[in-house]
Amino acid sequence: MVHATTTPGHLAAWQSRAGSLPPVLSDALEVCAQNGVNELECGDVLDLLAMLGCDTHTQAAALWFEIGRTHPLVWEQRAASLPEELQRLVAGQAAAERVWTLHAQRPPQDGSEGLRRLLLAIIRDVRVVFILLSRQLARMRAAASLPEAERQELARLTRDIHAPLANRLGIWQLKWELEDLAFRYLQPDTYKRIAKLLDERRSDREHFIRETLAELGEALRAAGVTADLAGRPKHIYSIWKKMQRKAAEFSDLYDIRAVRVLVGSVADCYAALGIVHALWPHLPGEFDDYVARPKSNGYRSLHTAVIGPHGKTLEVQIRTHDMHRANELGVAAHWRYKEGGSGDADFEAKIAWMRKLLEQRGDEGELAAELQTELHEDRVYVLTPRGEVVDLPHGATVLDFAYHVHTEVGHRCRGAKVNGRIVPLTHQPHSGDRVEILTTKVAEPRRDWLSPHHGYLHTSRARDKVRAWFRRSAHEANLAAGRALLERELKRLALPEVDSSKLPALFHLQTQDELLVALALGEISLGQVARVLQESQQPSDSLLSSVPLPAMRPTVFDHSAITIEGVGNLLTVLAQCCQPLPGDPVRGFITRTKGVSVHRANCASLARLARRDPERVIEVSWGQAGAQAYEVTIQLNGYDRKGLQKDVVGVISNASINIIASNSRLFPRTGEVEMRYTLRVRDFEQLSALLDRLAALPNVVEARRVGAG
Repeated sequence: MVHATTTPGHLAAWQSRAGSLPPVLSDALEVCAQNGVNELECGDVLDLLAMLGCDTHTQAAALWFEIGRTHPLVWEQRAASLPEELQRLVAGQAAAERVWTLHAQRPPQDGSEGLRRLLLAIIRDVRVVFILLSRQLARMRAAASLPEAERQELARLTRDIHAPLANRLGIWQLKWELEDLAFRYLQPDTYKRIAKLLDERRSDREHFIRETLAELGEALRAAGVTADLAGRPKHIYSIWKKMQRKAAEFSDLYDIRAVRVLVGSVADCYAALGIVHALWPHLPGEFDDYVARPKSNGYRSLHTAVIGPHGKTLEVQIRTHDMHRANELGVAAHWRYKEGGSGDADFEAKIAWMRKLLEQRGDEGELAAELQTELHEDRVYVLTPRGEVVDLPHGATVLDFAYHVHTEVGHRCRGAKVNGRIVPLTHQPHSGDRVEILTTKVAEPRRDWLSPHHGYLHTSRARDKVRAWFRRSAHEANLAAGRALLERELKRLALPEVDSSKLPALFHLQTQDELLVALALGEISLGQVARVLQESQQPSDSLLSSVPLPAMRPTVFDHSAITIEGVGNLLTVLAQCCQPLPGDPVRGFITRTKGVSVHRANCASLARLARRDPERVIEVSWGQAGAQAYEVTIQLNGYDRKGLQKDVVGVISNASINIIASNSRLFPRTGEVEMRYTLRVRDFEQLSALLDRLAALPNVVEARRVGAG
């Protein structure tokens, strides 16, 4: 049984041997001595971290955090000169303090799983967990001297956050004491009653354990099994939990009397189990094999209950020495970092990763690389204004957050604040951010929220809610919106004469109206339409009319992009008269000196050549190897402002598109500006996405591909 009166270690004992310690720790101890940071709690934290086997950087970080908390000016003066690793460990503790503040603001009955997930999400170095648990235990050991309200809050924080975290990580040696101390202060009457029952029967129980150990030890020696035997202390909180779970009284618990058997190997574990069951009859249904099937936190042991000497029930735990060490210290048992160096699947994965990372054996560089590789979060944990934790997929925006809170909040969203600062709806919050949604009285989502190019919504759940809102709107409004989107896209791509009646079939739709509604609801994107236009290859199936396309000529031409039917692999060149591009229906003409000249199927020059030499016209099509770039000219119209051209160039650059040439004209009288860029793009879909992003820039009125003539 762990008592709360455990005497804390003295920092002075550590300071007295500072000269023999590594510089990173002795320096922190010296600063503590110079500034009067000599609390018992600090010494206790160092003792606990040493017991867990933590490195000196971890120990020093615990001291520097306390220095920063009590002497902020000293920390500000020294922080920049400390190793980056040490600063990171201190910052992790500071981030955790924000979680403690959030916990204090929550009603006592509120669940705290969200806060535990938030804590794990914001910790960027797993050694911070050891410091947090050690400091909390040191505070709990000294809590008897605190005012009642402060002691209660500290105990509730321990019960809700620290003890479950120690349990998840399998650090049992800290878990039991954290649980017992929190239980002592939160339910003092129940704690005292169980402690009294344990004390009243202590002498009889100790006599029974001595007799049991002697009998079991003799049986093990006779069988040639070497083992260390000891009575196992029962913890008050675990006794109370079992009484609650089984609706039993203290006298009905069979495992108040318990012994532990430590052996050298797994084979010896099962040999010892056989000896125990041969010595005493075991209780049916009271055997657990956590060696073959470890607990989720890594705990391994054999548990059995038997009817021992004098007909009294007895619990026996059997494990190897390595298992015992791992069970007591959890992930800390294999901490190899060299000096200098819930039902929620994502949360459980993080816990599993922590255990795996800390148990691996490797050098400092490998461990640091693992940290950087694995710290990418699949989820972000953000806070509502009331301090409730909301988890979102990585990449989610504040608008996604609004729809996660409530559908109506999303529909009425018109702005957001993150940590008190107004941000655009496309802003992606980070774990620990506090998000406040600004709403209007009228629910009125915008159709451009459905466009993936605008970046408003990341989650399919939020997009489905927006689509459902528009689907409930008037059918005619959806048709009109879809028609406007399609016409605008064709105009932007300079394809005004496309036969759109064939588009629905290519999307497995029955009618033109279905296509328009799907466009309006974002179920089909404009980028998909652009891709379909480009993939329309055969003249007989072409969506494109006889109106010549504007220039979009290849600058890097891969001849394998053209397939020549029935002739074999001949030299090909794209005709300058019509400058076809992937997606255009094309035909070939065999020239005398340049191989096959590839024309659009509706090219007037090709028609003249065909009338003169019809036998030289051949069928060609776009192949699958067209990894090439095409030149295209786009035009932006808008109103001049400072930084406009810089923003335009930035959007183009971020899309990984090269600028070949550019020019612009300013009309001073009206303030209007016209900008033209010749670009190297991959295809229609990339061009469509770029035009979308450019049109969304402030002061840009129109962004389109330049048409013929």
